[in-house]
Amino acid sequence: MHIVFAASECVPFAKTGGLADVVGALPPELVKLGHQVSVYIPLYRTVRPFLPEQLTFAVRSITIPFEYYNRFAGIVDGGLRDGVQYYFVDCPELFDRDGFYGPRSGAGDYGDNAERFGLFCRAVLEASKQLGVPDIFHVHDWQAAMLPVYLHSVYYFDPALRTAGTVLTIHNAGYQGWFPPSTTPQLLLPWDMFTVDKVEQNDTFNFLKGGLVYSDYLTTVSPTYAKEIQTGEFGAGLDGLLRKRHWDLRGILNGVDYAHWNPAHDPKLAAHYSPENLAGKAECRRDLLHAFGLEGVQDDTAIIGIVSRFATQKGFDLVSQIADQMTDRNLAVVALGSGEPYYENFFRSWAQRKPVQVAVQVRYDDALAHKVEAGADMFLMPSRYEPCGLNQIYSLKYGTVPVVRATGGLEDTIEEWNADNRTGTGFKFSGYHAGDLLWAIDRALWVFANDKPGWQTLMRNGMAKDYAWAHPAREYVEVYEEVLRRRG
Repeated sequence: MHIVFAASECVPFAKTGGLADVVGALPPELVKLGHQVSVYIPLYRTVRPFLPEQLTFAVRSITIPFEYYNRFAGIVDGGLRDGVQYYFVDCPELFDRDGFYGPRSGAGDYGDNAERFGLFCRAVLEASKQLGVPDIFHVHDWQAAMLPVYLHSVYYFDPALRTAGTVLTIHNAGYQGWFPPSTTPQLLLPWDMFTVDKVEQNDTFNFLKGGLVYSDYLTTVSPTYAKEIQTGEFGAGLDGLLRKRHWDLRGILNGVDYAHWNPAHDPKLAAHYSPENLAGKAECRRDLLHAFGLEGVQDDTAIIGIVSRFATQKGFDLVSQIADQMTDRNLAVVALGSGEPYYENFFRSWAQRKPVQVAVQVRYDDALAHKVEAGADMFLMPSRYEPCGLNQIYSLKYGTVPVVRATGGLEDTIEEWNADNRTGTGFKFSGYHAGDLLWAIDRALWVFANDKPGWQTLMRNGMAKDYAWAHPAREYVEVYEEVLRRRG
């Protein structure tokens, strides 16, 4: 099969979250299975350092019409990487900016995002007509969700595209792409699409909803999240539509790239270690404490690591409620991340009040993220919801015991520790209450302090888990084959 990925992010070119990791890691695995894969993303400013100064164009110019004007886009040939062909949609006035969806200053989204990602979707379709129409367009999140909408409207009678199937992956249903009703004529769509059974929601034009209505098949990034988004609590207003299409919805757990996340050969670590020889983890712990300036932490003190976007979705409202109770215990906290100003300030003030136990760095640093995964004893992810989550999977491989809320991919990847039969990989809590989180932390602390053999078993249980991309890739191939079978 030939599969075209259309997405707004892809490592190493552009990343704000797990979407980029999936779009970077899944295509090479599909190539290993014998398929042809092309990936399209916008040519953001961050992409330029990965390309030659003199760009090579696969398609020099594509005209993209809007209601009162035309835009012009080029398709830059990014070459083959691990067998995957990369293309970048070049429209400097829309994509050559300092942020992907809004200014890096955090001043909200760009006002022309509907135009930007509408153009991106049409450019992918037009480019495919010249560079190769795929069997499947695999589109990701709201930024690419207009592609199947266009296929069922503007391009419905285009003979070149009639045979292509579409799969939409929801990485986070909380982000949908809401725009004013005037987006309908702006994107040259008929007004009869702006209805409650198509793209309209609460008098807004909803990109993600349009993709959910018009894609042949829907996937999301864990089996539990696929069930959760069919409920009012997690569906963000789309639960009714998702229940209606539940036969076309499948949760496929994300994989991770162990070439970059493995303590046995991670170049970012102070020492390497494995399940057979855990000695290097102690050196990684010392290196982590040095990096965060917590030199006085004793060997019997548990280090809790956090690497996250600082946001309410990630459960930090719960952490803020029990912060002082946590530091009454024999533990230290190292936190790395950035996000909502309220939680950035919470972590800063916590570290200022408890400088011997709490340290924070408000930024993202990949090398430091690896040090946290390797040097911490526990990893905290108390998310309100978590479609998949990758850090808990990294933590397993690094022998860093996860303490998580039982939601989405956290529920699917972490098994509660059972002291009687020595099974399990972490500690979970279900209710979204600060007391439940504290109880999970206390259970972990008790095993850490009082059952050293059990703790080593916990570590090794996690390190033995395999969440590589090979299995999810085969599941995606099954989805593609089902789409083609249905289309005849």
